[in-house]
Amino acid sequence: MAEQQCVGFIGVGLMGHGMAKNILEAGHKLTVLGHRNREPVDDLVKRGATEASDVGELALASDIVFLCLPGSPQVEATVADIIAAKGDVKFIIDTSTSNPVSTRMLAERCAKAGITMVDAPLSRTPKEAWEGTLDVMAGASEEVFAEVRPLLETFAGKIVRVGECGAGHTMKLLNNFVSMGYGAIYAEALAIGAKNGIDAATFESVISGGRMDCGFFQTFFKYVVGGDRDAHKFALRNAHKDMRYVVSLANESGIASHVSSSIKNGYATAEAIGRGDDYVPMIADVIAELNGIKASKG
Repeated sequence: MAEQQCVGFIGVGLMGHGMAKNILEAGHKLTVLGHRNREPVDDLVKRGATEASDVGELALASDIVFLCLPGSPQVEATVADIIAAKGDVKFIIDTSTSNPVSTRMLAERCAKAGITMVDAPLSRTPKEAWEGTLDVMAGASEEVFAEVRPLLETFAGKIVRVGECGAGHTMKLLNNFVSMGYGAIYAEALAIGAKNGIDAATFESVISGGRMDCGFFQTFFKYVVGGDRDAHKFALRNAHKDMRYVVSLANESGIASHVSSSIKNGYATAEAIGRGDDYVPMIADVIAELNGIKASKG
């Protein structure tokens, strides 16, 4: 891949802002699409990016287009617009958490238009996106992976090719299944503990540093015990969306989804009662409140 690329970036939100910033700082020509939040767009333009008025204009200015969108419906609509623009886009790299069934379908549509689809979903947080140390799970052939890897390296510290196109989104859903499962377990454990004289700080002090500790536990409890609302900025509505995709994938695969369906229902409940914009650690508050427990922070 040539040293400088004409890169389009659609979705400069919490994660995309930092990623786009790092692509720009690596010396690539960057075109971004307007976002409902003007702050990241204005910041990137000040740093040297160009703002496009629509997807078609961005596609005509780009050889490679990154997507960082809420989910498959938005990705499908955007890919359709890129194909319709009939520009010179060679690669579409979807870093969203998308449904692998949709991803494989889009890859076939893109191939017919002379575009290669790569799924490269992310792990970690907006902090690492800004620092350029995200984890990436890439789905692509070995040849395509080698070609796009230098761009992925502008914003990622750990990059793993997990298989062909679609495998990245599959692995991402499995990753989120595990992490959202942790969140659901922590929330229920805390509620049981609270009813039986074990507060959150005591729970945290026992688990922290032991075999059941992990990075997710630490950011979760920075909110539960420390009250840091921004410790893990991933919305409950997105957790619900991802778990819907997990259950859908399980059903598509003929797998009984007892555990994933139960976890999905917990996040569905949080969104249904109006808490979808809260962040994942706040599932502990939701479960506490549904059980008549008053949560305390700090």
